[in-house]
Amino acid sequence: MFIQTEATPNPATLKFLPGRAVLDAGTLDMPSKEAAAQSPLAQRLFDIPHVGGVFFGGDFISVTKADGDWQQMKPAILGAIMEHYMSGAPLLAQEQQAAKADDEFFDSADEETVTLIKDLLETRVRPAVAGDGGDITFKGYKEGIVYLHMQGACSGCPSSTATLKHGIQNLLKHFVPEVTEVRPV
Repeated sequence: MFIQTEATPNPATLKFLPGRAVLDAGTLDMPSKEAAAQSPLAQRLFDIPHVGGVFFGGDFISVTKADGDWQQMKPAILGAIMEHYMSGAPLLAQEQQAAKADDEFFDSADEETVTLIKDLLETRVRPAVAGDGGDITFKGYKEGIVYLHMQGACSGCPSSTATLKHGIQNLLKHFVPEVTEVRPV
């Protein structure tokens, strides 16, 4: 098994590509050891000193360090990922439910606008963000303001504010004139 690594715009996060599917659908953010209880692989990764967060995407695993040096951490992380896949153990301890639409908030009168916003996020923004080892999800829309949740390498990234304000906000304002601002949640 050959696992590739890629740097992300967030210097505290490294992206690992195991060359096979990680999650069949959606993403899973585990920002703490407690959240990792749902995945044997994430638990294994959190057992490595200085691991501060784990994020699963469709075909990648992003690991965020709390402290430490990548040169020392990387071999242990690669070993943990390889051991997990070679063992045949499931990625998740139990079937996880995808994020529910109930977590979203917007006025039903804005449903057409929200549908367009979600489509733009899905087709133009999420693929680019996933390329950097993270994910972004729609959380709400109210009075022209779009609320988004950044995960994985994107949360805490030094360039995340620029990505939100200059990239995503400008894109949404261009295609959806009702949008006046984008804010993180």
